[in-house]
Formats: sequence, structure tokens, C-alpha cells
Amino acid sequence: MAKKTPFYQIHKKKNAKILPFAGYEMPIQYEKGIIHEHRKVRESVGMFDLSHMGEFIVSGKKRLEFVQKTTVNDASELVVGQVQYTNMCYPDGGIVDDLLVYRDEDIFYLVVNASNIDKDFDWLEKNLIDNMRLENVSDETALIGVQGPDSEKVVQKLVNDELSNLKYYHFIRTKIDNVPVILSRTGYTGEDGFEIYFTDLDKAEEVWQKVEKAGEEFDIEPIGLGARDTLRLEMKYPLYGNDIDEKTNPLEAGLRWIVKFDKGNFIGKESLLKIKSEKIRRKLVPFVMKENGIPRPHYEIYKSGNLIGEVRSGTISPSLNVGIGTGYVKRDFMKSGTEIDIKIRNKFLKAEIIKPPFYKNGTIKK
Repeated sequence: MAKKTPFYQIHKKKNAKILPFAGYEMPIQYEKGIIHEHRKVRESVGMFDLSHMGEFIVSGKKRLEFVQKTTVNDASELVVGQVQYTNMCYPDGGIVDDLLVYRDEDIFYLVVNASNIDKDFDWLEKNLIDNMRLENVSDETALIGVQGPDSEKVVQKLVNDELSNLKYYHFIRTKIDNVPVILSRTGYTGEDGFEIYFTDLDKAEEVWQKVEKAGEEFDIEPIGLGARDTLRLEMKYPLYGNDIDEKTNPLEAGLRWIVKFDKGNFIGKESLLKIKSEKIRRKLVPFVMKENGIPRPHYEIYKSGNLIGEVRSGTISPSLNVGIGTGYVKRDFMKSGTEIDIKIRNKFLKAEIIKPPFYKNGTIKK
């Protein structure tokens, strides 16, 4: 039976379209629809229920050593209050998951994908080392995302801390009224935004309503997972299960920048070094349709009549009003500017590989 987040009743009252997602009953869209919600985030501000995401706490003397062993990025570079995007890999270099690592005073806080919570926790448990502890606090954690150009103005009303001092991919521990929260300047939309984590689940609806109240002057609205997906795709942010999975590796997924080979040993390092030395055989590329058509996952990609890959993510971009997608193509065809054909309902429709992101006017404050 699917779980319900602490905000489920709010979604019901707002007539959200609710469907099972990653083991939860989640709002896919509200009454005004995905395109409206997408543009709301691009132009002003929206709020998301992200409580389906997974959260783990890593503590103990060897916590840094453990995070270094199980992730590809270099967590030793983090200062307290900083967040890092990374991957966990299997020994063959395949991706277990992509995740965020938060470095706090005495712990590391890991935020993983909803669909991978059990799998990720089992994998980390299998690789435990002495003098450390791993806890799954996913079910006890509520998470609200506030995203869009006006997000700082909204969240500033809720806390006493000066948010203009909070850098991108950093976090603070603070309070909304008397509810302790982790507040991070992170998100998955390409816009400036914040994510609010807290464990006082009996206060969840109250916190949601306070965010709504703070956003009233900007006509803040709840945003469903449908718009979350179109927003992330416009930025070419990877989605686990579509763009990355256990059969793909960070190098071919365009995530070479997070793989720190010089940090010491980590799971998957030897395989990734071998892949690097032999050069990748394929790469995940972004493409824009040149003819009317919507690329969908698993559609075939051709060049001069030859099959060269397949689509992994695709949609009509609400911001650009054109079909966009990502797909793995053979190495010889991965350069931006390359013209390709997407096979859609037995027709070959023209597309072009571009440099990411698709949407280039986001308001992230780096």
C-alpha cells in the first residue's frame, strides 16, 4: 500500500491529481495544470511537497571515510554548512543513485531519490565500516521545496537569518516559528530556491500554511511532480531511472565533473579509470527537435539511417515551446551541432544536439 506524505490532506483539498510514485501517493498536478505550474516557478515562485525523498544520517568517527568510500565526489572539500552533488557507484561503475551530501558539525546528511531509498540504504549498510552509524530517517522527515525568482523573498519572512548571505548549495539550521529545520539553498528547477527539512510531523500542515502565507503577495501555488520533471529536464538535470541507472556510469552520463579520481579509493574507481582510459563508447546528450514531435523515453535515435542511440527523457518544453530530450548516442555523434533523427511513430523527425542547458535564463545564485 502506498504511503502518504504529511501534506496528503492538503493536496486532496486542493483537488490535486494524485497518483502512486516511488511508493507514495503524490500530487502530479493541480487544477491549472503542468504548463501553468511550470511557468509559475520560472516567473515567480511555487512550493513542492518533496517528502517522498529519502534522508539518511551518517555519524561516528569514521563518517568522512565512509562517505568518501561510497561516493565519487570529494566530501573532504566540504566545509560545515555546505552541500555537494554526487553519485554512488557499484564496483563496475554503474550508478546506484545520485544524491546530495550535507556536511554538518557531527554528521553527514544524505538525501537520496525516493524510488531508491531501500536499495540505497541496503547498499550503504553492506559497505559499513567500524566506528560509524547509519540511520534511515526518511519516514520521519518532511520536506518542502520553495522554488522560483521570488523564493528568497518568501522564505525570508519565515526565518530571522539573513538569507542573502546563504550561498547556493549551502544550508543552515534554523527555526520556522518553533519548528527546527534544515534550510538549504538547493533545488532541482534551475531557479533560485530553498528546501526545508524538518521532523516535527505533527506541525507539518502548519509549516506548509506558513509558507503559503509568506508567499501570498507573490500568488505562490503548490507545484506537482509533473512540472518538477519538465523544470529539471529544461536544465538537463538527470533523473534516476531515465537518464542514469545501474547500467550507466557517471562518465558517459556527462557527470565527469563530480568524479574525483585523486581523492583516494572509492567504490567503482578502478572501473571508471578503465572506462576513462579506453574512452566512453556513448554519451548522454541534450537535443532539440527541429520538426514538430515529442520525443519520449526509448524512442530510437538515428544518423543517416543508422541507429546510434535511444531517448531517455523527453517532453515539450513549456518555456521554449519546442520538443526537447536527452539520449545516449554513440561517441562519434555526441558533439553539439550534430543533426540527428528521432523515430516517432515510424517517422524520422529532425533534431539537433545542443550544449546544455535547454533553458538558459534560470535565477540560481552561484
